[in-house]
Amino acid sequence: MVYSEKQLMIMETAEQLFAEKGFIGTSVRDIAESAHVNLAMISYYFGSKEKLLEALFAYRGDSSKLSIESIIERPGISAMDRVYLLIDNFMDKLMGQQCFHRILAREQVLNNAPALSSLILEMKKRNLELIDKLVKEGQEKGEFRQDVDIPLMMTTMIGTAHNLVTTKHYYKELNELSHLDDAAFEKYIREKLARHLKFLFKAMLTYEA
Repeated sequence: MVYSEKQLMIMETAEQLFAEKGFIGTSVRDIAESAHVNLAMISYYFGSKEKLLEALFAYRGDSSKLSIESIIERPGISAMDRVYLLIDNFMDKLMGQQCFHRILAREQVLNNAPALSSLILEMKKRNLELIDKLVKEGQEKGEFRQDVDIPLMMTTMIGTAHNLVTTKHYYKELNELSHLDDAAFEKYIREKLARHLKFLFKAMLTYEA
């Protein structure tokens, strides 16, 4: 679905508020005031707060699918190099959309909205099918092992990255990185985590482990 600039602005405002205050703790009035629009406009575009959240997930999910497809279908590079590009893409999205990923992690734990749970499951299935296609290509060419547990591999990436980003203040203290400002610290963990995930994926996918 194509959204107007006004709809995207409302979704991005809601995304920030949902991440900060939680879905239940955020009212439609809060969103309207922060987005500088009237309540009727939110109702007109989305119908309800629940539908607004679903629209946000559908929008982010479609964007993720398109970027994964563009990497998987890239010609002239090995399957492993495309896996590395997928990791870089995931890290860029995670660091650039921290509010959304905070909401995603929370909603997966709560699992109390059937329509949203279905959207999340569909997003996961779709992305898994794309990754499966790439892994199978690597297996057919002899680049990858035949005994790859793809769902567990993806859970390793997503779980590790989400945990680090959502608890980064602890990581900063535990690793004595308090001297870094926010921008420098985020750059540090983005690069360190990407290297770590590439190392893990190479170990899980190839015969070099």
